[in-house]
Amino acid sequence: TRVAKQHGHPSSSTGQYSAPSSSRPGRVLPITALLIIVAVETRRCTGTTGAARAAVAPSTASEAPREQVKDCCRKLVAFMCTQVGVGAMVFGYTLVGAVIFMHIDEKGQNIQQEAAMNETRSDYSVKLYGAAVRNNILDRTVLSLLCTFFLTIPNIFISKRPRRLIPSAKGFFRETDDVLKRYQIEVVNIYRKGYDPQDKWTFPTALMFSLSIITMIGYGNMVPRTPYGRLATVIYALFGIPLYILYFLNVGDALAGVFRWVYHWIYECSTEPNGDEPPKKIIVPSTACLWVLVAYVLTGAIMFGAWERWNFLDSVYFCVTSLCKLGFGDLVPGVSVDASNHANQTKLVINFVYIAFGLALVAMCYNLMREEIREKVKELREDTAQCLEDTRVRLVACYNRCRGVEDVEVYQ
Repeated sequence: TRVAKQHGHPSSSTGQYSAPSSSRPGRVLPITALLIIVAVETRRCTGTTGAARAAVAPSTASEAPREQVKDCCRKLVAFMCTQVGVGAMVFGYTLVGAVIFMHIDEKGQNIQQEAAMNETRSDYSVKLYGAAVRNNILDRTVLSLLCTFFLTIPNIFISKRPRRLIPSAKGFFRETDDVLKRYQIEVVNIYRKGYDPQDKWTFPTALMFSLSIITMIGYGNMVPRTPYGRLATVIYALFGIPLYILYFLNVGDALAGVFRWVYHWIYECSTEPNGDEPPKKIIVPSTACLWVLVAYVLTGAIMFGAWERWNFLDSVYFCVTSLCKLGFGDLVPGVSVDASNHANQTKLVINFVYIAFGLALVAMCYNLMREEIREKVKELREDTAQCLEDTRVRLVACYNRCRGVEDVEVYQ
């Protein structure tokens, strides 16, 4: 400050200095004064920048979480576009659909009819037991033999026949027949009112229903009963079917690559390398794909035949119609009167896994067969072009030869 006062006059308290008032012209400020002025200006600018930075800091801090969320969304979308992401998205979509349909259509179940059916079974079981207690007799076959024996013996034993036995047998059969007829009528009436023992929306059942929608199999054994369930089915199918097609293509490519690598490894291990011949491209034949599908169908046929007591033809019929996405619905595993049984629910879950993985195998075989067909078409195109070229050369040679002969004849 002293140096500045010696060589110049401060115009204000802000640190700005005027030119020296000395009468000696051409005098310049010393280096020290210049450094002081630079320091003051730098400090003033630094203070302004710090204030601006302090003002911008809150906005930057608020934008940081937003950028992190955007980055996470980008990574999630990139993961969903991979084979693993598409598969996870399909399974997650199926699980969400199962929860939604179970929640919506569970309210559509006729609880009153089910309660009436259980009450009817209990009542008529008690009535049948009462008829058996009131008419306590032997087996019908033994009774008929006894009656035949006592009616055909000589007259001296007729007085000893069990006369009470025959009316009691008639009463037993008459009373039980009447009870069973009334029970049959009651059951038919309950079924006409909409009772269905298979219409129980458990989680495995809803899972199979969701899979049948997006894969377009449509077994038809389970249908939504409520208007909201039908609307949810339409919306679920509109988004689920394109997602399944994407899964079909991506997972098919991934499994095809794995199977192609395994086939190349087996081929190289089973053949001896020949250094003279150039390496040729190895294509997975269609027969290998067909053998894979046949083995998978036979495995499912044996498994479902042992579980459901189906014969071999019915089991193969179910596996083929399911993997071909026909889904007639006449044969469905895990469907019985006791649909809430734990074993039946486990069968539905295993059927879900079998169908999902089987459709992935179908996609794999489709990709491998398409590759072979492309190679065959390419070879056919090359052979056809070579054949046409050979034909053209022969025709040109024949034409030239014929023209040469004619020229010689005309010359002669």
